[in-house]
Amino acid sequence: MHQQYQSCVAACNACADACDHCWTACLQESVVKMMARCVALDMDCAAICRLAAGYMSRGSELAKQICSACADVCQACGDECAKHQHEHCQQCAQACRRCADECRRMAT
Repeated sequence: MHQQYQSCVAACNACADACDHCWTACLQESVVKMMARCVALDMDCAAICRLAAGYMSRGSELAKQICSACADVCQACGDECAKHQHEHCQQCAQACRRCADECRRMAT
């Protein structure tokens, strides 16, 4: 892995894990339909975070473009999760915001 990307890769992996935890917990909530957008964004966010981590780990010439897109998805996911008071959503929102910040820094 390229050392200059280490912090961003770690944030992407942590965010993907938080999103996976969040969407599985959302499916256990009493009103799952209210959580549908949260679940969908969690799944999208986890996928692009893992993709971005892979691109950075390989030192891909396209890593900056993927990280820019990842930052946008993380921001959307974090914004949605922040709307819900469940602890798993609040933790996910924090992980998404950290990842979005790291990805933006990496992409510039």
